[in-house]
Amino acid sequence: MIERKFVAQKIKEFQIEEYISQSLKNVGHSHTKMLKTPLGEKIVIFSSRPGLIVGRKGQNIKQLTRTLKKKFELENPQIEISEVDNPNLDASIVAEKIVDALEKFGSQKFKAIGHKIMTDVMKAGGLGIEIVISGKVPSARAKSWRFYSGYLKKCGDVASGVRKANMQAQLKTGIIGVKVSIMPPDIHLPDNVHIIDVKEKISEIKSDESKESQREEELKQEPKEERPKRRRKKKDESEGTKVNE
Repeated sequence: MIERKFVAQKIKEFQIEEYISQSLKNVGHSHTKMLKTPLGEKIVIFSSRPGLIVGRKGQNIKQLTRTLKKKFELENPQIEISEVDNPNLDASIVAEKIVDALEKFGSQKFKAIGHKIMTDVMKAGGLGIEIVISGKVPSARAKSWRFYSGYLKKCGDVASGVRKANMQAQLKTGIIGVKVSIMPPDIHLPDNVHIIDVKEKISEIKSDESKESQREEELKQEPKEERPKRRRKKKDESEGTKVNE
């Protein structure tokens, strides 16, 4: 019974996220998070243009809270909007830009759109990017065009940190699929090795060794001076005992 509750809760969260992503189009929507609080459900929306989501005097947010409360039976939904720091490194925002450009300029300029967005992502600090545009581009036959730049991992544990997004552009010729994969600069690569200056380390080790050797010599010298004095005292004490006898 408890497992069913968890599964139902996760399904509900997924449905809410999907509804928000569908309702917030052309707004630079990245992703949505749901958090449980004592006051109610907290919904955090990440976007590159938060002003469009808020609307005039917060009308859009008020409308969204009402619809979420009625449709998904939420008690007290609280919507919070946070701005994305670098939208050029977010896969969903980049895919939305490509879809908007294709719907605006058509499929004839898809190469210029792909190369421009690819250069923008690499200038923003991305390690690598891959854009795949598939559909009736530019002819009547369906094809897939691939734009690739930089370094991108596709397998292993490192590939889990690659940001991916899939979107669709609706044109007169048909639906065109857009797939974006971005490798962010903050990802840790196992083959990324930093070389340390050996000279500085050797000088530090030598200085430490010289200090330790000086300390050892001082400790060795102290007991040597004290040992003969102790022996003499013992001899004098033994001689004194003999004389007294």
